[in-house]
Amino acid sequence: MASAATGATGWYRGRVKAVPSGDCLVIVAMASSKPGPLPEKTITLSSLIAPRLARRGGVDEPFAWESREFLRKLCVGKEVTFRVDYNVASINRDFGTVFLGDKNVAMLVAGGGWAKVREQGQQKGEVSPYLAELLRLEEQAKQDGLGRWSKVPGAAEASIRNLPPSAIGDPSNLDAMGLLAENKGRPMEGIVEQVRDGSTLRVYLLPGFQFVQVFVAGIQSPQMGRRAAPEAAIETELTADETNGDVPGEPRAPLTSAQRLAVSASAAETAADPFAPDAKFFTEMRVLNRDVRIVLEGVDKFSNLIGSVYYPEGESAKDLALELVENGFAKYVEWSANMMEEDAKRRLKNAELQAKKTRLRIWTNYVPPATNSKAIHDQNFTGKVVEVVSGDCVIVADDSIPYGSPLAERRVNLSSIRCPKIGNPRRDEKPAPYAREAKEFLRTRLIGRQVNVQMEYSRKVGPADGSTVPSGPADSRVMDFGTVFLVSPVKVEGDDAPSAPPAGSQQTGVNVAELVVGRGFGTVIRHRDFEERSNYYDALLAAESRATSGRKGIHSAKDPPVMHITDLTIVRTASAKKAKDFLPFLHRSRKIPAVVEYVLSGHRFKLLIPKETCSIAFSFSGVRCPGRDEPYSDEAIALMRRKIMQRDVEIEVETVDRTGTFLGSLWESRSNMAATLLEAGLAKLQTSFGSDRIPDFHLLEQAEQSAKRQKLKIWENYVEGEEVSNGAAVENKQQEVLKVMVTEVLGGGKFYVQTVGDQKIASIQQQLASLNLQEGPVIGAFNPKKGDIVLCNFLADNSWYRAMIVNAPRGPVESPKDKFEVFYIDYGNQEEVTYSQLRPIDPSVSAAPGLAQLCSLAYIKVPNLEEDFGQEAAEYLSEHTLNSGKEFRAKVEDKDTSGGKVKGQGTGTILGVTLVAVDAEISVNAAMLQEGLARIEKRNRWDRKERQLALDNLEMFQQEARTSRRGIWQYGDIQSDEEENAPPPRKAGGRK
Repeated sequence: MASAATGATGWYRGRVKAVPSGDCLVIVAMASSKPGPLPEKTITLSSLIAPRLARRGGVDEPFAWESREFLRKLCVGKEVTFRVDYNVASINRDFGTVFLGDKNVAMLVAGGGWAKVREQGQQKGEVSPYLAELLRLEEQAKQDGLGRWSKVPGAAEASIRNLPPSAIGDPSNLDAMGLLAENKGRPMEGIVEQVRDGSTLRVYLLPGFQFVQVFVAGIQSPQMGRRAAPEAAIETELTADETNGDVPGEPRAPLTSAQRLAVSASAAETAADPFAPDAKFFTEMRVLNRDVRIVLEGVDKFSNLIGSVYYPEGESAKDLALELVENGFAKYVEWSANMMEEDAKRRLKNAELQAKKTRLRIWTNYVPPATNSKAIHDQNFTGKVVEVVSGDCVIVADDSIPYGSPLAERRVNLSSIRCPKIGNPRRDEKPAPYAREAKEFLRTRLIGRQVNVQMEYSRKVGPADGSTVPSGPADSRVMDFGTVFLVSPVKVEGDDAPSAPPAGSQQTGVNVAELVVGRGFGTVIRHRDFEERSNYYDALLAAESRATSGRKGIHSAKDPPVMHITDLTIVRTASAKKAKDFLPFLHRSRKIPAVVEYVLSGHRFKLLIPKETCSIAFSFSGVRCPGRDEPYSDEAIALMRRKIMQRDVEIEVETVDRTGTFLGSLWESRSNMAATLLEAGLAKLQTSFGSDRIPDFHLLEQAEQSAKRQKLKIWENYVEGEEVSNGAAVENKQQEVLKVMVTEVLGGGKFYVQTVGDQKIASIQQQLASLNLQEGPVIGAFNPKKGDIVLCNFLADNSWYRAMIVNAPRGPVESPKDKFEVFYIDYGNQEEVTYSQLRPIDPSVSAAPGLAQLCSLAYIKVPNLEEDFGQEAAEYLSEHTLNSGKEFRAKVEDKDTSGGKVKGQGTGTILGVTLVAVDAEISVNAAMLQEGLARIEKRNRWDRKERQLALDNLEMFQQEARTSRRGIWQYGDIQSDEEENAPPPRKAGGRK
């Protein structure tokens, strides 16, 4: 007979699922068109009678176990071909012939002496077609003394198993705790005799044949239905079933008669859970009648054994719990998983998460909970770490963006870990234990080092609690999380050493988060199922496990280290006095080691002096950078952040000023940082400090001269030349020159400008252009007040711009048509809009100061709009600046900060400028004088020389208008020299 026979000839192909005895097999079909478990058939080998195994209360027949073992090891899990030879209706049993490959299984059993051959059945035809050969093989086995025909004295008696009470159905005799204590963590050999459900097995433990029920640790499969149970077994069944829930129940009190009747009625028939038969079949096909290894993990309060089950597959061992969870046949159960090792728990959790994501089987109708995290894609970048904010947050300077750009530095929160909070001394918040140590650990390893960053997810967090999803943009901020890899090697020894990257991962260096957690300076966040997490989450958990077992850092039983730092920068009046008290200590040695804690400006810093355990404000002697909101201020700060932020430096203190700021020199790696600033054209020497008191003054002079020659940054308009004053040569004062576009004209010679090429402008315009705002604001949820920064729709071009509320209705908003007066902070124009044109603005967009700079034409007085020729002057200024679309050079002559907050004119400094178009021969100031639309300011005896020269140059243009009687001179000379008041605001303006 060919082994490839099919059902058409009465032969069928299947796989052996179980071997109940030495002459019986349970065979499962190879495939089925119906869902659910595959059809199966129990076949007893024709004309064979194997010795019977003991059931409850009985004993084995001689050689029964060996007979079953022979057939089990021969066939279980193997593909066979079989045929039904006959059926005995009285016992409803099929007898048949089974082939394993080309071998007749019955002949192998008979030839091995493991079964008797029955010569005839009760009815005619109830014999094997191969009876003659079976009889011959049996006779040969008898002669050879094989199997049950052994001729060894006492062999038959020795083959009968000495079964303990637990093996014959008396579980009360099982000492569960003793068995656990003796075998905890040690693999025990066993054979699975029954599968109660997908995660509950009944097993013979070898070699003692203890018959135990084992609940698979860490999981729960769907429950099978329950058939009618005798009253005496009800309590036992309930107790056993309770352990299958998520949390083991308390022991029940004895049941009353009424309870017994109610339970008995409900237990008569209960339907199986969805996928319960499938889960049971899945387990049966892998472990039923197979050799398995049981690792006992624990015992529940009902003395049920909880263990991990491993079965062989090829050369490897498979974890039954993991297989069930991965295939959607079981869920993760915390209470029993807590008995397991962390690695095993983590694998089960990850497998369940994946099954939920794919909605596999028992998770078909699973609806994930809401989460406040969102994946970030394709935002990997490289750069250098410029600041360590805390043990779990760093700021990285993106290599692809110039250092002066506001987008050059990116804040990265380390994914899936949490470190102690660093606190805020200005709010009297002290650092949590090990917070300083965690930050210092990262600082010494990362500052200035090249890193690769893989951004992974962002999370919206509230102002006080990161665990809640805030209700509105004003109450929340978005934090970006990623994994940072240190590219260059870092020396890490012992348990701190990170694990090898997983196969196929994109890891490109040492995982910084893994280093932090491994040293005991942080913990791994236990994410909810569908929350985004680090791509290297398993490695982080392994590092945490090493730190916990090694009692490192926050896992240590020791008291945390304590460091008291005197901060001389917090309170001005107190710090100034304290600073003077500390000056003698800082004078003791010339050069003092320090750490730059923060860059306050290009030339001013906050330093930590470890030797004196104090923090001080420190500034360069005789060197000054542009102030805040002045050109190149941000570039100076960015340069110093990249050069010295959180670096180890040396300082030499000269003195302390009245505000408590120490003045002196600072070196990093033997480089004078003041010289670095001067050489980059981002600072000027202030000789009034006294050059004899400044170390390396000749180097500073050389650096400044180099920047002047190359016309770098603040020296871009420098003209070589010297003037003589009191017999000494001094340098002409260099004035600030801006490249600008005029964005709004107010009248009275005042106007707004934007700096050309300012990267802040490009950044904000890009952010605003990316907005997609359609729905109107919800009345009641958004109530802008006077002074608030909002988004406003400018109807002329249907675009969104930043605006400040100048006037708002009293009380809450009642209608979308309510009127608001707004000032566009990036352009300078002002208009009245409806509530429907407004939207709340994200703090990341509103934080940057307004880009519109208020200016006035220097050295001249222009009539206000209400005065004669005021309108003509405003129109002329608009026509030749705003409407021309030209680029201008604005030379800053003076700055007026005395005006305060003027409605419609911004809130900052008014720059008095000489405005010259790039293609013009004379300035706008001179042209206004020439047209008779302005006049020169009054001279004073104490005017500085530059002002006197400028007025002299403008005098000829005014004289021309006066002679020709143009504009304000048409009726002769003007007598009043009073200063005009600020012009009234214009109610509306265009985006020119």
